[in-house]
Amino acid sequence: MITLKTKNKQLTDATIMIVDDEFINMEVVKTFLEDEGYQKFVLVEDSTLAIETLQEKNPDLLLLDLSMPKVSGYDILAELRQSSKFKYLPIIILTASTDSASKIRALDLGATDFLSKPVDASELGLRVRNTLSAKAYQDQLAYFDSLTGLPNRQLFLEHFEKAYREAKRYGDCLALLNIELDHFDKIKDTMEVSAGEEILRQAAGRIEYVTRKSDILGRAGVKEGAVSLFHLESNVFTLLLDRIHNGEFAAVVAERVIQEVRAPFHVQEKDIYLTASIGITSYPSEIEDIRGLMQLASSAKDFAKSKGGDSFQFSSGEINAMYAERFSLESHLRKALEKDEFVLHYQPKVNVMTDAIEGVEALIRWNSSDRGLSQPGRFITMAEETGLIVPMGEWIINQACSDLRDWHQSGRSGMTMAINLSVKQMIDHDFIVMIKRSIENSGVDPRFLTLELTESLLLDDVESKILLLQSLKEIGLKLAVDDFGTGYSSFSYLRKLPVDELKIDRAFIKDLPGNGKDRAIASSTIYLAQSLGLHTVAEGVETQGQLDFLKEEGCNQYQGFLFSEALPEKKLLELLNTGA
Repeated sequence: MITLKTKNKQLTDATIMIVDDEFINMEVVKTFLEDEGYQKFVLVEDSTLAIETLQEKNPDLLLLDLSMPKVSGYDILAELRQSSKFKYLPIIILTASTDSASKIRALDLGATDFLSKPVDASELGLRVRNTLSAKAYQDQLAYFDSLTGLPNRQLFLEHFEKAYREAKRYGDCLALLNIELDHFDKIKDTMEVSAGEEILRQAAGRIEYVTRKSDILGRAGVKEGAVSLFHLESNVFTLLLDRIHNGEFAAVVAERVIQEVRAPFHVQEKDIYLTASIGITSYPSEIEDIRGLMQLASSAKDFAKSKGGDSFQFSSGEINAMYAERFSLESHLRKALEKDEFVLHYQPKVNVMTDAIEGVEALIRWNSSDRGLSQPGRFITMAEETGLIVPMGEWIINQACSDLRDWHQSGRSGMTMAINLSVKQMIDHDFIVMIKRSIENSGVDPRFLTLELTESLLLDDVESKILLLQSLKEIGLKLAVDDFGTGYSSFSYLRKLPVDELKIDRAFIKDLPGNGKDRAIASSTIYLAQSLGLHTVAEGVETQGQLDFLKEEGCNQYQGFLFSEALPEKKLLELLNTGA
């Protein structure tokens, strides 16, 4: 599809299809047009494949030879003009015939223009440019909304049909968002017509802005050109998300659109506040036609409106329930810090040989007033996605440092504290400053603090991560590689890392001592750590057999239900007093 916008570039972006049984003729024409800046060509030597190729490639211009065996140019021309899709496709006839009757017959069948063979390069360039310019003007009138500049319902239907057909063919996923500005009729009734038009223009710009944001598209692996916005009527827009990983991604886009629409529209020196209702459907689904999918999206939008608007609704009840829970969880999570709902539990790190508690690992829990106590698996991923992990991580470090200081002051001066780090925390520009501030405010000795990082932290930009770790070491902290063996596992970089401890992942402990491969991995990790002068900690120890194996191999510490689960501070202190 070509438009009048940035016309010269748009014209040379046009797809030109050439049908001629003489391949050398097509190559000559193609070369001439390449000199004019055109780059997209479809060449068809077998005229029996012309119609099928046209359906698949949907070109902007057809250059058609008349005299071809099996299927002539006349046959192709007649069939195209009977097709609603290609009724107005510009077709330039390339012919060596000087017979006026042939030309009249072609004109009667709907030819747009003629060029005589052998073609003249300058004449070819001029005819193609003029034909495409006329088509661009016609397309602008027929397919684009003059108010917003967005493609209209007609172009949406064509685009959606093509996207749906390809999704079925290749097993892709697509989603359709039906977007309506709430209470827009009141704006039209109380303000001038121009005010409503300006709001629609601004709304179109805002929704387009959302679809261009790389952080949204990156999360779904969306390919270039896979997001299209259309203005269907009055205050209704449609977003087509094509070639996405799954339909659930549409919820993220819908939420961003709703947020953009909530911001005030400044029109005629007034701030106008609006909301949007969005209905979402996706393919594959229980409906197997485009009209049915459109109806599902529209019905879902109407349901969102019936609940007061300013929200989105999936046509699938199951997915909608899942995302209703997700956004409810996110809303509560954002308030959890303010409401002081987070607590720390501590899992003992136990000496393998003596069973003495030598330290603990701090693990966060969410004690919500309406949801009860939640394990981190329920909310940590969301905290990572939303960026809440940074303030949450700072709270964990502050609380853990404060508790460790109190334990030291109460006589347990040898206790150590391990704290997990996330990627988002480490790349935060204030990270080192925050760590220093927490240590200074608590007064804790940093030698008793261990920061645990997973191997995945080292997947990118390893050298800069090493510099960061060295800065932490300069503060006096100890560093541990958590879940060792499940991520990066590069011994060459392990030699360079300024770490003090390796933690053997529970995945390699759970089948000990019977599983030979796990025995080899655990044994090798302990041997490697000993060779590099590193401390070793085994996670997830639940049986005496596992502990006996670790003793034999020389592991230093273990954690797991064999000794104790993670405990609130009060119960941990009771356990410590029992063993004192």
